[in-house]
Amino acid sequence: MSDIRVGLVGYGTAGQYFHAPLIHATPGLTLSAVVTRNPDRQAEVAGRYGAAGLGDVQELWDRCDLVVVASPNKTHVATAAAALTAGLPVVVDKPLARTAEEGRELVRLAKERGLMLTVFQNRRWDGDYRTVRRLVGEGQLGEVLRFESRFERWRPVPKGGWRETGGAEEVGGLLYDLGSHLVDQALHLLGPAREVYCESDVRRDGVASDDDTFVALTHAGGARSHLWVSSVAARLGPRFRVLGSSAAFVKHGMDVQEERLRTGMPPDAPGFGDDEESRYGLLGTDDEQRFVRTEPGTYLEFYRGVAAALREGAPPPVDPESAVETLAVIEAARLSATQRIVVHIG
Repeated sequence: MSDIRVGLVGYGTAGQYFHAPLIHATPGLTLSAVVTRNPDRQAEVAGRYGAAGLGDVQELWDRCDLVVVASPNKTHVATAAAALTAGLPVVVDKPLARTAEEGRELVRLAKERGLMLTVFQNRRWDGDYRTVRRLVGEGQLGEVLRFESRFERWRPVPKGGWRETGGAEEVGGLLYDLGSHLVDQALHLLGPAREVYCESDVRRDGVASDDDTFVALTHAGGARSHLWVSSVAARLGPRFRVLGSSAAFVKHGMDVQEERLRTGMPPDAPGFGDDEESRYGLLGTDDEQRFVRTEPGTYLEFYRGVAAALREGAPPPVDPESAVETLAVIEAARLSATQRIVVHIG
């Protein structure tokens, strides 16, 4: 069978360091065209992937069998809807949309057209999160009581760009950006949330969107998730701290895959997703504990799942309905932070 021709919309951080190399390394997929107005980036995609560089998304529809939307957040809904209307299956980078209702409309459109729609929640394939999933699934923590998860950075000087300087119309800020991952992981691990509480602030001069946010979820099963995203954490907390009825698991350091993608390491290279032994997490109690080898990170599984969905009719790697649930929590978190209340959902 001939390869599935992939058209990528956007060649910023997400397109350049995540989608393009992962698509290129996935058997059965070929990156055929990239929409970017930057001449240098057009030359790069031609030289590196043999892909056509296009200046307008309207040129894309006849050149591909699958559209990947990795353009700025505010364009996700319009671009995805246009691709679906053109009869093309779609991958959308997170967040799927600005609101849960916008997300539901995209899901409805995909179902009406009989087309695959999925969302790039790649952090489900982080090695550290896969380790947490395994330990919880094996019952090694007992009943999970509290799930603590952090994406913290120390960036006292803003980098600039729409994620920091844009207002609500840009769908910027950390809650939509890194928070989309943390909320998705929490719901994926512990099930639906019923209560949402949020504290959200803008701490740095020149920034218009949240750069220091905390979200607390109460899940339907009784567990609680405490989630932090911050650009002003001068000392980083653990990436994960999971407290169970019989043991805890604590893991420091970020998953290695993003760093290696940024250095140009091919995602199908041996050892690409392997963690360093010095950063293995600890399982147990203060009285007795042991190091646990981190599961390999496997970002390639996402696009392998996309290929299987299109060729074999398998379920998409991420159910878009789950992305809508994540957006509902993010909306509730924004309302909670604004009104200083606990928001009940579900």
